[in-house]
Amino acid sequence: MNLVNAILIGFKEIWAHKFRSLLTMLGIILGVSSLVAMSALVKGMEVGAKEALVAIGGLQKFRIEPQFVPVEQRHLRDQAVGLTLRDVYALGYSAPLVTNLSPEIRLERPTLSANGRNTRPWNCSGAWPIVLEMLEHEIAHGRMFNEIDDEMARSVCVIGTNIRDELFGTPEETGEEIVPIGETININGQAFTIIGMFKHYEGEQDRRRRELAAAQPQQAQTGPARSRGRGGQRGNFVFRMKNESVYIPLNTMWIKMLSGTALSPEPTLSSVELKIADMEKMNQSIQQVRNVMMSTHKGIEDFRFRTQEDWAENINQFIRNARLSGGTIAGISLLVGGIGIMNIMLASISGRIREIGIRKAVGATTGDVFIQILIESVVIAILGGLAGLVASWGLVQLISKVSPTENEPIITAVALAVAFGFSVAIGIAAGLIPAIKAARLHPIGALRYE
Repeated sequence: MNLVNAILIGFKEIWAHKFRSLLTMLGIILGVSSLVAMSALVKGMEVGAKEALVAIGGLQKFRIEPQFVPVEQRHLRDQAVGLTLRDVYALGYSAPLVTNLSPEIRLERPTLSANGRNTRPWNCSGAWPIVLEMLEHEIAHGRMFNEIDDEMARSVCVIGTNIRDELFGTPEETGEEIVPIGETININGQAFTIIGMFKHYEGEQDRRRRELAAAQPQQAQTGPARSRGRGGQRGNFVFRMKNESVYIPLNTMWIKMLSGTALSPEPTLSSVELKIADMEKMNQSIQQVRNVMMSTHKGIEDFRFRTQEDWAENINQFIRNARLSGGTIAGISLLVGGIGIMNIMLASISGRIREIGIRKAVGATTGDVFIQILIESVVIAILGGLAGLVASWGLVQLISKVSPTENEPIITAVALAVAFGFSVAIGIAAGLIPAIKAARLHPIGALRYE
């Protein structure tokens, strides 16, 4: 018996028992579709996380943050002054491996108001103009505040597009893009003039979705246009954070917003962002900065370091864990499908013992019978695998609509190939025992079987 005839006989056997074969393939279909969907979900999260990492400056950055005095230095806590501009100037003079520094004072839970609307931004900070470069911001309209604005503590600000949408209306509401340069907003009751607006930040998937929606003809709508708001916006949280940012000059933040509530006579910083030129010298740079900080803080370690590399490693670890756990669950589904194939093939052999005896009696060899049963098992697995690939597309579309993740799942060719390969391997493994059992049947005993 040649291979083509064996495959045709396998298809005929499956077609003769269509409902039974469909139920048998169901486990493979679910296993393949779940494996592809899991891979697509993890791939989407990975792409979104890497986009976010690039959007906030890449791996060349690290941050100094204040922390509580360690246990062994508690007796010195009254001398701890936190992060100050004195640290920034000292680092600028004594840490040559650091190329850029950006001090920041963050306003906790601010309220912004304009045009009778209120909003709470994700980030409202006082900073130097260098923050534009440090955090990979781009000005779309107007300008960034400069050193003169900071020195004179002018009440000016630069906002993100989500702040514009919340306070002045979205393009869907107004029918056109609003550029509120020159408008006044209140930050905790203090009036500030908008002198610049950042560009709208979005991930690659969101950009493609927006361009596709813009290319399609708009359908007629009834009722007023609704704003998507924060909850309706998909995309990585880093892009939302950048779109919901408000920056004012550092000196303005200290003098006009915090001087009445601060305990220290000089500005106390929320963090200091630092950037280096050579990623290979990250550890050396951190040690250099640590030495300077220990000197300015008189040996009190009331600060800590946060690196983007730590975030990247956390991302990679999360992706590995997600793939392992998701792959295990999908593998169990495929294994259950394989057990179903083995069970149905054993049942099929029990009903075809006389047929197998007749084939052996007219010249079929043990190898012919073995290959025939094995091919039938593999054909079921292949059909189930192909149906699973088709079903995976629908499952991924469903996940993209109901999943809480901010990143759209991405189906890859590798995931499709691996899932299909596993289904074929399961079919081969599940067909071995039934094929061996059928091949070992004695012709005379099989013909006498009632």
